[in-house]
Amino acid sequence: MSPILWNLLLFWLLAASLIAFALMGVDKRRARKDRWRIRERTLFLPALLGGALGGTLGMYLFHHKTRHWYFRFGFPLLLAAQVAGLVWLFLRFGVA
Repeated sequence: MSPILWNLLLFWLLAASLIAFALMGVDKRRARKDRWRIRERTLFLPALLGGALGGTLGMYLFHHKTRHWYFRFGFPLLLAAQVAGLVWLFLRFGVA
């Protein structure tokens, strides 16, 4: 894979992680103020699209959704799958 594709992939993962992290923080703030909340599937979407690192960090930093098993185990499992996918891509295609 060319360095440009690697840069695009890393940019995508960073953007998805920042979005997932921000959504966790916003939803936690809304929960504390008893305001309208973000749907759980909306919280999962950026994590599924490559932002599991940000979602996991946000979950633990903001202490948000840690009681829900599907978040507590789902985000770290998504993160492990995404890291495994990156390792596979690197080993398979490397950096040209």
